[in-house]
Amino acid sequence: MSEPNLKLLDHFHNPRNVGAIEDADGYGRGKNPINEYITDIYLKVEEGKINDIKFKTLGCTVTIASASALTEAVKGKTIEEIIKNSNPTKKLMELIEQKLGGIPEKNWHCLPSAVLSLLNAIQNHYEKKGETKKVKHLEKLIDKVNRYIDNYIKENLND
Repeated sequence: MSEPNLKLLDHFHNPRNVGAIEDADGYGRGKNPINEYITDIYLKVEEGKINDIKFKTLGCTVTIASASALTEAVKGKTIEEIIKNSNPTKKLMELIEQKLGGIPEKNWHCLPSAVLSLLNAIQNHYEKKGETKKVKHLEKLIDKVNRYIDNYIKENLND
């Protein structure tokens, strides 16, 4: 029997940044089509920097821990730091994995809902500011997350 992942369990039992932000500058919801778990992320952004981030989720241990770890990892970063990467989806999922000290392979499908929620919240922030070009860029990133989920389903869950 393998040792339990204590970092992951700590984020599950003591999730960081739980809640909602009433006057959020950005809000996003991600729903995982594999297990129907939902994660909501709320952002407070000042001068392009995420000064506050909260989440609510309905999901399993790894889904809750992933949202907690992601919010902790991006709090205080600029949006540009988060999305200006050749593959921000992969970067965000790797950030979660690092924060949690690894994710069992069978649970990798739990990570995208937190990532999708964050990207949706950033997109919503740009929509509120009327930044059409950035909204379009986020649409492409969100599409990549959805394609990742679709590929995961095809490769791992179809008989």
